[in-house]
Amino acid sequence: MSAFPVYVVDDDDSVRRSVGFILKTSGFVVRSFAGGEEFLKEARQLDPGAVLLDIRMPGMDGLEVQAEMAARGILFPVIVITGHGDVEVAVKAMKGGAVDFVEKPFDKAVIIASLEEAFARLSRAGKETARARQARDLLNVLTPRELDVLQGLTVGYPNKTIGYDLGISARTVEIHRANLMKKLEVNNISDLLRIAFAAGIGENPE
Repeated sequence: MSAFPVYVVDDDDSVRRSVGFILKTSGFVVRSFAGGEEFLKEARQLDPGAVLLDIRMPGMDGLEVQAEMAARGILFPVIVITGHGDVEVAVKAMKGGAVDFVEKPFDKAVIIASLEEAFARLSRAGKETARARQARDLLNVLTPRELDVLQGLTVGYPNKTIGYDLGISARTVEIHRANLMKKLEVNNISDLLRIAFAAGIGENPE
């Protein structure tokens, strides 16, 4: 059984039933919604999962639902459901961040392969979130001035420049730098920057 649920958003009851049957008999947890508005109303309370989203629906179509999810910060991976001739629209969805698109009539293997990619994205996002949380917790031991020095280091500034910006001497910057490296239990600048970037301080060049 998958660790993540699947949310089927389609106005066609027969599609919801058929996709639901395919996925449930393959060990997936499935919840269905008859339209985009209905899904969006509950999305913030839902556990992270993959969204099988029909492109053509009355009211909000799939592209509008996808855009609204992004605007609300609902970062569930989307797989769009398309009918024959909807490939151009599906490409727009892909450009909007969709994982994949599946065409009707459905092929079980294709849907499951797409869902596996969506779940992989969720797993990576979960690990990144956990790593960011861990990094932020580590930085909680630093003083505000040490955080200022760390910010300067993430930009690549030398001690003298950081000191000038903060109104302190380069020697004082050196002391703060040594202290924060000791507190974070790192021995080199690359490990220090890795923690800082994970916590959202500075911009990771990668």
